Amino acid sequence: MAHGIERLSARAVATKNKPGMYADGGGLYLKVAATGARSWVFRYMTDGRAHNMGLGPLHTVTLAEARDKARQQRRLRLDGQDPLAARRGARDQARLNAAKTMTFRQCAEAYIASHSAGWKNPKHAAQWPATLGAYVYPVFGDLPVADIDTALVMRAIQPVWNEKPETASRLRGRIESVLGWATTSGYRAGDNPARWRGHLSNLLPAPTKAKAAVRRERGRKEHHAALPYVEMGAFMADLRQQEGLAARAMEFLILTAARTGEVIGATWQEIDLEGRLWTVPGERMKAGKEHRVPLSDAALAILRALPKGEPGDRVFPLSNMALLMLLRRMKRDDLTAHGFRSTFRDWAAERTNFPAEVAEMALAHVVGDKVEAAYRRGDLFAKRRQLAEAWAKFCAAAPAMAAMAASDKVVAIRATV
Repeated sequence: MAHGIERLSARAVATKNKPGMYADGGGLYLKVAATGARSWVFRYMTDGRAHNMGLGPLHTVTLAEARDKARQQRRLRLDGQDPLAARRGARDQARLNAAKTMTFRQCAEAYIASHSAGWKNPKHAAQWPATLGAYVYPVFGDLPVADIDTALVMRAIQPVWNEKPETASRLRGRIESVLGWATTSGYRAGDNPARWRGHLSNLLPAPTKAKAAVRRERGRKEHHAALPYVEMGAFMADLRQQEGLAARAMEFLILTAARTGEVIGATWQEIDLEGRLWTVPGERMKAGKEHRVPLSDAALAILRALPKGEPGDRVFPLSNMALLMLLRRMKRDDLTAHGFRSTFRDWAAERTNFPAEVAEMALAHVVGDKVEAAYRRGDLFAKRRQLAEAWAKFCAAAPAMAAMAASDKVVAIRATV
């Protein structure tokens, strides 16, 4: 041990209780305050002035750790640096780095805000947040924009590239635009991982080829995409035997006649269990308008059985592919999640007396101005709540319904006027 340094022993440190400064050497002191609080201080001189730099309380920083911290400050002094100034600089840089850390969602919102005034088509402006909310935000919306790479972009667009090539192509362009804005704004660096030419073109088929493949596939499978409603009860009975969150999300999707993106993007703050209501914000809807969904008893039971998270947490934290993979596990490759909306629409038209606009509103389709006005007064919403309960009961009942359909006996469910 060098003379004049490391003077304090562990026992001495433990027993120093009288207020004062106790030197360990090399600028390191144990400070005992009048209140009895004990902490480490590094003392040094700069331009003839003494400076005290706190190194932490004794209950957190041990003698050995304090000596190591003091040693680091002495090295800064040898390099001609002021330890306190260096610490302030590091903190300022950390705050600057935090301020520059923008998520992809924040960048997208800033991009939309700065460009929407130049978009003449209001529908075009509404589609931006809707498509990003449905396909991108669940994958990497809350990640730092600087961390977005090719693999993440592929995770967002690949599931829909072959099924909805036109949507996926627009989606890729929108991701590219947001990332380009972020690069120009200084929030990220390097090449744009969403660029097509010479990059994603190496990983995905051209949009024109994907569209042609979709048309061919639709020609072969169009009559299989939607389940006949007479088979709904048997399918739901099988679905309720499936374990896992994807099965509950599929059940909820069917009961609410919602789209896949709306369900997997749903957050707890959108759910009002007491009011039996799910409110989907306009930015997550295809039409760009807020959509209120009445929740049947069966839909509420699904939600109440789930562990409730924070308001911003997703109700069904799943990928875009989760429901498709569920159907494959159930050996129902002939179906799509979206097809259940057609099943619901066919059932409502053929098995109930509810007006067509009620079913259209339940599907969040655009309807006429008069119906929209009625909806805002609330009477269509009340009828939609009745329709939701009738649909849930039908889904719960029906291996028997198939036999009724075979005998062509139509059961009309009357809407309460």
